[in-house]
Amino acid sequence: MRARAIVLLSGGLDSTTCLAWAQARYECIALSFLYGQRSTTELDAAKAMCQDLGVEHRTIQIDLGQLGGSALTDHSIDVPEQEQSGIPITYVPARNTIFLSYALAAAEVYAAQAIVIGINAVDYSGYPDCRPEFIAAFEQLAQLATKVGVEGNALKIETPLLHLSKANIIRLGLEHGVDYSKTVSCYQADNQGRACGKCDSCRLRKQGFTDAGIADPTRYIPNK
Repeated sequence: MRARAIVLLSGGLDSTTCLAWAQARYECIALSFLYGQRSTTELDAAKAMCQDLGVEHRTIQIDLGQLGGSALTDHSIDVPEQEQSGIPITYVPARNTIFLSYALAAAEVYAAQAIVIGINAVDYSGYPDCRPEFIAAFEQLAQLATKVGVEGNALKIETPLLHLSKANIIRLGLEHGVDYSKTVSCYQADNQGRACGKCDSCRLRKQGFTDAGIADPTRYIPNK
């Protein structure tokens, strides 16, 4: 029997690459979140991707918009269209900690041996919860906080993209057959899933395809 993994899937470029990578190694269950984000068409992409791949997909609904504090969950804060220094306003406080906590619960329920998350320490936009130190700390927490950890069967947190550039992430995904035209990365995609072409996520994604020497298949809003 193949080992099982919970894959955190947003529907974007990085997490979809992670799902393809994980499918080569694990029986996968994908977990997405409706958390009050500005654009939800990424979730449509995640659902469609899982249907195409025959992967079980669960969407968890939580409302981080009640807290605000981020341009992704508070519509009174504009998504910046220029590169920012420091931790950008698109950082959602504690988001990866919350998502990994749900994944930890799902891993116990589904008897999974691993959690796969697409965080990246190279093109990570300054988010503090995308650093290797954070993952190491959470893996230690998982050993202490779960039944399987106490019983000596600690969960592994897999981060296959952690030290890859965006270009190399794209190359890895193409090796695993990812169709990036079906992914949505934009922080403010329209209701058709078309990207703005200006936000930080779009900028990093566009540069990744340029650096990889691959035509950008992203669907953009006209005149963007």
